Amino acid sequence: MKGVGYTSINGSERVWDVADYVFPSQGDASFVVMTNYIITEGQKMGKCPELHGKHNCSSNADCEGGSFKRTGHGQMTGECVNETKTCQVLAWCPVEDDLVIPDPPMLMSAENYTLFIKNSVTFPLFGVSRSNLVEGIDAGYIRKCLYHPENAPLCPIFRLGDIVKLSGFNFETIATVGGAIGVVVDWTCNFDVAVTHCKPKYTFHGLYGNPAETDKARASVGYNFRYAQHYMEDRIPKRTLFKVFGIRFDIIVQSLARKFDIIPTLTAIGSGVGIFGVATVVCDLVLLYLLPKRAFYKNMKFKYTDTHAQDPDSEAGSTETEVSNK
Repeated sequence: MKGVGYTSINGSERVWDVADYVFPSQGDASFVVMTNYIITEGQKMGKCPELHGKHNCSSNADCEGGSFKRTGHGQMTGECVNETKTCQVLAWCPVEDDLVIPDPPMLMSAENYTLFIKNSVTFPLFGVSRSNLVEGIDAGYIRKCLYHPENAPLCPIFRLGDIVKLSGFNFETIATVGGAIGVVVDWTCNFDVAVTHCKPKYTFHGLYGNPAETDKARASVGYNFRYAQHYMEDRIPKRTLFKVFGIRFDIIVQSLARKFDIIPTLTAIGSGVGIFGVATVVCDLVLLYLLPKRAFYKNMKFKYTDTHAQDPDSEAGSTETEVSNK
């Protein structure tokens, strides 16, 4: 990843680089680029009122000491804070207020960040290894290229805004609440021709549904997580809590290679011929013994002759001879 973002909140300026907005560290096949966030600064362990709507109360009886709610921020002390009409909790204070998501997103500049994908694939059956830095993709080309499905389909550098657009999302919407996108690197190769024709094809798919079309009543919309930066101040442990909204990118590689081989071809032809022979026997068995009109078929298949007329000394009887023309 490459790109730099800038924010200014209440006069506090900050520059965000790759080490700040990519989670986890680069190198995995799945990572998150932060596009929006909520910061709670200067938190320390202590007692403070819960966020409104989490533990509302009218008296201490509404706050059971030692208990907690799954959606709350800490353990209740048993006291109801009159000023806020919420229960007092033992937690990291002040508690996080994430009821209002910044809109527009804080890091709209992420639209112009670029992603460089390096990928390789091996087909051991054919003794072929290929990299997405194919013939013609050199250092000079990489410095100036930017992926485009028609004009530059082999360029391994992608603009995040283009990825989002090609996956069917609206960038501002997905940047506000987060989302997930699959980047598919497809290697479908035919080794009957030159190996240089084996090249990757990139496609992009929105995952988890489109936030713009998501029912707002759903329990969870978008993609987000939290992380904290811990530090010491006057020998008191403190932290800065971040609730991060971002775009999760999953790099998915799929491959399929084919090459003509005479031995499997002859085996398939021989199997087909054998199946035709077995089919004749199976059809005869079905027609002679299973079908309701098996007697009619048997009369058509076999020709009956009277042997008693030819040899007076032989026992009376008849034989059946299979008709050659069935």
